[in-house]
Amino acid sequence: MLNYLSATRHPWASLVFLLPWVIVYEGGVLVMSDGQSASLRGGADEWLRLGLAQYGLGQAWVAPLILIGVLLSWSVWDWAKRPREPVAVAFGMMLESVIFAAALWAIARNFVPLLQQYGIPTASIRFNASAGEVVRYIGAGIYEEVLFRLGLFSGLYLLLRVVLLPSMLALVLAAVAAALAFAAAHHLGPHGESMVTTRFLFRVTDGLFFTLLYVLRGFGVAVGAHACYDILAGVSVE
Repeated sequence: MLNYLSATRHPWASLVFLLPWVIVYEGGVLVMSDGQSASLRGGADEWLRLGLAQYGLGQAWVAPLILIGVLLSWSVWDWAKRPREPVAVAFGMMLESVIFAAALWAIARNFVPLLQQYGIPTASIRFNASAGEVVRYIGAGIYEEVLFRLGLFSGLYLLLRVVLLPSMLALVLAAVAAALAFAAAHHLGPHGESMVTTRFLFRVTDGLFFTLLYVLRGFGVAVGAHACYDILAGVSVE
């Protein structure tokens, strides 16, 4: 059990677990978009690709290749500690992802009534889930975790440690900052959601939840739980 708990946090396990997700997402965008891939890409994915395009790297295959390359390089760096049965670990990570997604879905179902108890203005949290939206949800799970947990949270934490903040304080500050940025990002741009207190606060809760998973269970589980939650919330809308 202890070996499994440690194994999921190794980048090799994350790579083995996430490779099918990346293939399904990128393949789904290619097949369903009819040449308009932006229509199925979420904000984080679009921002990443726009940033890469500024350096002449706007091809569709560049972003997933960079992600795979980062995880592979990280795995090689720590190769001696890699899990010996990554496929078995990946199956466990899938089960964890579903369980954590269900837990967050239960929080979402009770979030509005909880805010109403404290007199906070609320609005319903609703989703939809066509086949195209399911593909988009998978992409959100991948690239929002890349941007906000692997990139922003980890970067802020390391920066705060460099300026000699205690580890726990640095972790809390980085987690809160990344969660706020994650929530705010959903309200930016022409396709952003309208700014409603309920949605913003719930996104902050989401961000903290996924950061906790990232720290305790690893990048792969955070991505899987994020994607599974979005799909579950989408297909269970009333």
